[in-house]
Amino acid sequence: MASYVISDIHGELDLFEELLDRIALKGSDTLYILGDVVDRGPHPVKVLQRLMSMPNAVCLAGNHELMALECLDYLCREITEQSAAAFDARMIRNLAGWQMNGSGSTLKEFRALSPEDRREVTEYMRDFLIYEELKAGGQDYLLVHSGPSNFSADKDIEDYTLKELVWDRADLGVRYWDDILVVNGHTPTQSIEGNPRPGYIYRTDGHVLIDCGACFPGGRLAALCLDSGEEFYSRTNDRE
Repeated sequence: MASYVISDIHGELDLFEELLDRIALKGSDTLYILGDVVDRGPHPVKVLQRLMSMPNAVCLAGNHELMALECLDYLCREITEQSAAAFDARMIRNLAGWQMNGSGSTLKEFRALSPEDRREVTEYMRDFLIYEELKAGGQDYLLVHSGPSNFSADKDIEDYTLKELVWDRADLGVRYWDDILVVNGHTPTQSIEGNPRPGYIYRTDGHVLIDCGACFPGGRLAALCLDSGEEFYSRTNDRE
């Protein structure tokens, strides 16, 4: 019984399947997905459906799931006077923002689903957790997509806003807790200034970042075993 974490799959179904083979995931293991399953890569909905078939997968929300849900809920409505009235400046900003962040592949696969499958996929995403606290291999972990930002030792995790946990980046220069490691996705490790191993899992004082840019050329998908600290990687993304 081992616990693994993967983040920022971004529709890269082939790399995800390859990584599952590499870690030899068993039914008794638990796989935590730290958000950003959808958008950018070619098969985001198929990755969601693959996760839906895995009873040992626990998904956390990323900012891309939040954007997708907000827009898909509107796009799936029947066209009525009420839905037309809801197409206001805020919804226009949401749709434009999602489009700029790679919504095309998600929309393409989502449109091909039956109405029932669309409901199942959106309901599945709606049940994603915001964070998870657990112990593995004698170590306490906080799993969360991107934060928390604005850290204070006086705040409980429940006191942080959704923005601080899912959109804002953690402060890698601050050790948050002496006895808890924070594991994030969201920030591709290629973009971390001074990282001696860009494109691989990045560890600093109290923080572990596992988004290795799988949806970008030359990026890869990473998995971390929380019990042993062992790292696993897919091949690099060779798509231009």
